[in-house]
Amino acid sequence: MTGLPASFEGSLSSVGAALARAASQLSAAGIERSQAEARILLEAASGRGRGQIIAFPEHMLTDAQRDAFDKLVARRCAREPIARILGRREFWSLSFTVGPATLDPRPDSETLVAAVLDRIPDRNAALTILDLGTGTGCLLLALLSELPRSRGVGVDLSTAALSTASGNAEDLGLAERVDFRVADWARDISARFDIIVSNPPYIESAAIDDLAPEVSKYDPRGALDGGSDGLSAYRALLPEAMRLLAPGGLLALEIGAGQAEAVRALAAEAHFSSLATACDLAGIERCLLFRR
Repeated sequence: MTGLPASFEGSLSSVGAALARAASQLSAAGIERSQAEARILLEAASGRGRGQIIAFPEHMLTDAQRDAFDKLVARRCAREPIARILGRREFWSLSFTVGPATLDPRPDSETLVAAVLDRIPDRNAALTILDLGTGTGCLLLALLSELPRSRGVGVDLSTAALSTASGNAEDLGLAERVDFRVADWARDISARFDIIVSNPPYIESAAIDDLAPEVSKYDPRGALDGGSDGLSAYRALLPEAMRLLAPGGLLALEIGAGQAEAVRALAAEAHFSSLATACDLAGIERCLLFRR
């Protein structure tokens, strides 16, 4: 059983027919980019490239390929994200493994990477970077990929997340410049850092179940839940960041929509100076920058 209608599992097994039926099924399940996602899943199931699928819709799938495709489509119809089905996500033009213990990296978070890089006048400088709540390691590793002489530390409470981040560092050839540690924010760390970044949990607890199923059902709750007002993580990490940030250092925080004013106030209480705000592609304030 694949969880799809019997008609989907019938005799139609050409590339074009399978793609059309899958796109229809995904659309009925509420998937907006149904045709594009059906093609991505077919690429994974068949081993065929995008060009082959588009150019030769009359080619036939083997039974094994069709069965594999059926199963992937059924998972996506259950609203499991594409990245979790395939086990990988592109972020900052780099490929990252994702796992059950990590957030699925999102394009919005690239706003933070770009904002930090814009504040570094010399990318060949030997900087030190701390990533609090590193997850897949996407923020830290994306920065290190652009800063060839810099080194970083990624911290997370989840050993499973750190295992995923460590594997990503190996895959990207950055393992020698990064250290991953289990810690509750930065409470076991004493070194000073030139840059501290974080994408902490910032969703209000009561709002999580109302998020899209791809988030509420599949992202780890601990990486989403920011407490009753969504600000608990900022209250915890800002004093730690002040303790560990080198004089003149840069702090970059990802925030949720509408949280900028509240997070700036918390940062001011921790004696940070507000530096700049960066908006995502939708024009939403997504990253706040501070100086010590």
